[in-house]
Amino acid sequence: MKSIFGLAAGLVLCADLFIADSSAIPPREFGLQANAPQFWNLISKGAKLEVVAKGFGFTEGPVWDPAGFIYVSDEEQNKIYKVSEDGQKTELIALGDPDGSTYDQNHQLIDCASVLRAIIRIDSSGKYVVLADRFEGKKFNSPNDVVMGPDGAIYFTDPTLDLVAGEKQELPFQGVFRLDAAGKVTLLTKELTQPNGLAFSPDGKKFYVDDSKQRNIRVYEFQPDGTLANGRIFGEEPGGRGEGVPDGMKIDRAGNLYVTGPGGIWAWSPQGEHLGTILMPEQPANLAWGGANLDTLYLTATTSVYKLKMSTRGFVPYLEPAKHN
Repeated sequence: MKSIFGLAAGLVLCADLFIADSSAIPPREFGLQANAPQFWNLISKGAKLEVVAKGFGFTEGPVWDPAGFIYVSDEEQNKIYKVSEDGQKTELIALGDPDGSTYDQNHQLIDCASVLRAIIRIDSSGKYVVLADRFEGKKFNSPNDVVMGPDGAIYFTDPTLDLVAGEKQELPFQGVFRLDAAGKVTLLTKELTQPNGLAFSPDGKKFYVDDSKQRNIRVYEFQPDGTLANGRIFGEEPGGRGEGVPDGMKIDRAGNLYVTGPGGIWAWSPQGEHLGTILMPEQPANLAWGGANLDTLYLTATTSVYKLKMSTRGFVPYLEPAKHN
């Protein structure tokens, strides 16, 4: 999700919550801010932030490929790039406002295409097909982030944050949806104001989703039939204008959450304790686990892509699907 570019219904919200003028933002530096001793189980005190690539417009949607590269969406340059470890980037596709992405269980790239108002699948040559763009005959708002579920289905959020200026909102809510292999779209919840990042616990029993407007994270019990139950507030990420809001999120194998928020990446225990914050020189919008041991966070942060070696290993659904007992 980018700042205020090309928005309609979300324009006022984003003007309040996101960075509109980078020149007005004071310089930031990388740092580690612990709120609890357990934070140091997640990352070494001597960890160093590394730059993978720079020169983007607004980075989002990182997806790690075991071949040793990541896909990165650029919401301002309207492209998805293949970015190698040495910083080389190759255009995969030119696409209006690509956002969050994932691989599916068949190792195919799935993207939230905001301008198309659709969930699409993109092959390695850059050709795409629309998997879904409507619910009950009405167009989605602007699909924002996506994850593969324990059942192999695709789960995604549909806020109005990137609804194209001048286009009409057809759905009277901002929902969280499930898309199955047959193309059936199911509404899971519409209680969030602006749903954004989402993740499943490694055991497949919990589903997390954040709300950028309410600045909180919700957790639900994930049911065997793909529905949600017993939603509640998991955590809050308060902050000032331009400091960042809950956006992308990922989870490690121990169930700790890593959620973008004011100043950088907020680390949360499975019990909902804010363990600490990874302070970033640029505001991150999303992140992905990668590296040979899945112990590196790749961070899409405004105009750059960074990486950070962690002391814990990430849970990546398309490489190791959750087990829902």
